[in-house]
Amino acid sequence: MLTEPSQRADSAASFMEEAGSSDTGETEVKVLVIDDDRMLAEFVRLALREEGYAVDIATDGDRGREMAMVHDYDVIVLDFRLPEGTGLDVIRALRERERHTPIIMLTVMDREETLVECLNAGADDYLVKPFSVGELKARVRAVSRRRAPLRVNQIRFGDLSLSRLERRVSVGEKELRLTPREYALLDYLLSNSERLVTRTELLEKVWEIQFDPGSNVVDVHVARLRAKLQRAGSTVSISTVRGTGFLLIDQTASEAV
Repeated sequence: MLTEPSQRADSAASFMEEAGSSDTGETEVKVLVIDDDRMLAEFVRLALREEGYAVDIATDGDRGREMAMVHDYDVIVLDFRLPEGTGLDVIRALRERERHTPIIMLTVMDREETLVECLNAGADDYLVKPFSVGELKARVRAVSRRRAPLRVNQIRFGDLSLSRLERRVSVGEKELRLTPREYALLDYLLSNSERLVTRTELLEKVWEIQFDPGSNVVDVHVARLRAKLQRAGSTVSISTVRGTGFLLIDQTASEAV
């Protein structure tokens, strides 16, 4: 347990209980905490919120892995022991999917072989329990600085604007309400707006599916996202290239050519 005053526990109870819920606002760093110990996770959230960070919590490895794939975090704080496996399983799954978000591993074991195993699996740093809040904050600051130069916080295309810090999408000045999966889909399309994106690529990067199961899940979500863009009056549309994939089109730019 963190070596902070115990009265923090009462304040922790007032925070959001939904694992996938997000703190929004003007923040510099977005953190995902993956730990089945709810009280410890809340302590970590409180400590990092004091630094102005936005913090999400996942209480199992599967949920945490899904959130890390869908959203663009700056730092992941990951417990070594999880109910359905270990934090090493989560690290390996993320690194195999080319997710290079810095990861700080929490462990009660300070054996050299355990720590080396964590680092070899892809962890960037580790903390041995019990640890101080000051040390936690310092480690998060350190690894987030490594991540910061690689992160593009704002993406603009046509009249669309996507803010990764706030996880907010706007059409002009109007906010566009999207589901988490629609947000992840649009984020990926905007990040690759200069080229055609294939269905297979979307299955791998947005849905974590390494083979085509014959499902129309991509087409269904693209259709829903396309409809929302149309209803919002966006100049951006999603063009379907039959049998291949999808391409973002800015109608205003097309008309100007």
